[in-house]
Amino acid sequence: MSSARTARTSDERVLLTAARQGDEDAFGRLVEPYRAELHAHCYRMLGSVQDAEDALQDALLRAWRGLPRFEGRSSLRSWLYTIATNVCLRTIEQRPKRVLPIDYAPAADPHDGPAEPVTESVWLEPYPDEKLGLEDGPLGPDARYEQREGLELAFTAALQHLPARQRAVLILRDVLGFSARETAEVLRTTPVSIDSALQRAHKTIDERIPKQSQQTTLRSLGDEALRQVVDRYVAAWESNDVDAVVAMLTEDARMTMPPLPTWYAGRDAVAAFLRGWPLSHVKRWRLIPARANAQVGFGGYIWDEHTRTFVPESVNVLTLRGAEIEEITAFRTTDAFAHFGLPDRMDA
Repeated sequence: MSSARTARTSDERVLLTAARQGDEDAFGRLVEPYRAELHAHCYRMLGSVQDAEDALQDALLRAWRGLPRFEGRSSLRSWLYTIATNVCLRTIEQRPKRVLPIDYAPAADPHDGPAEPVTESVWLEPYPDEKLGLEDGPLGPDARYEQREGLELAFTAALQHLPARQRAVLILRDVLGFSARETAEVLRTTPVSIDSALQRAHKTIDERIPKQSQQTTLRSLGDEALRQVVDRYVAAWESNDVDAVVAMLTEDARMTMPPLPTWYAGRDAVAAFLRGWPLSHVKRWRLIPARANAQVGFGGYIWDEHTRTFVPESVNVLTLRGAEIEEITAFRTTDAFAHFGLPDRMDA
């Protein structure tokens, strides 16, 4: 065991003893090292930042109240994941799954214009990964996915199509690197059942996610090429240059805009929509780079004549295929801006 890990284990024992004696500050310091990864876990399970925050607070409250019963037979981390996972499973029972528009309705004709928003809580939400400080790489040697791969839009959306317990199994095993035995303890079942559920989950996930993750794509591009993609996109969008944006799209590009159910498939359809609505010359934009779901993202601000400022319009997430844009996902909810630490307006 490394000296750093030994020190952390020793510190945990001291804090655990104090927390069991009613020291709330000690409990806060005890769980703080796990807070970011637990929040990401709840987001993967629920597809919503707000639901994840609520689930995490509920889980930590249950952990605080249940601390006298924690016997230390498992690690503190495993115990916290057990509580958080079961809170998420109960939450899933009470609400519909969250999806993206491509799983909600067929592609639309861009000449018809967007439909009215669906205001029920059915949409996947963007995740501010940079704000919560997740690191690169896998969480354990048995993990199949990197931490950031497990937050990408395609992967998170695919998770929502799994039955709740299969979702939990796949996240615990493939993202967090739990063993079959540890996962069985979390879900109060057997390792054989876990292996069976994981096999079924793999079949669904593998059919829904691209062969190459966004993390692989971003690494293959490198910092300079990625910076050029970002600069080109910002310049084109802020100057309402539809042709320049379209030149960056793959032929089969898609554009979605939750909570609008409307989405567009193919470069020509996206171009027609951009030209007729968001990038028509009656609108003015400013974009602020923001990492979302471990992908290239932006806070999109639109000019408001009443306040004479740029106001929040959407959090935009780009899915890249090489240096081209495969999908633009524009989350048209201003609530997301606060999660990303983005300003509530921009001066001219």
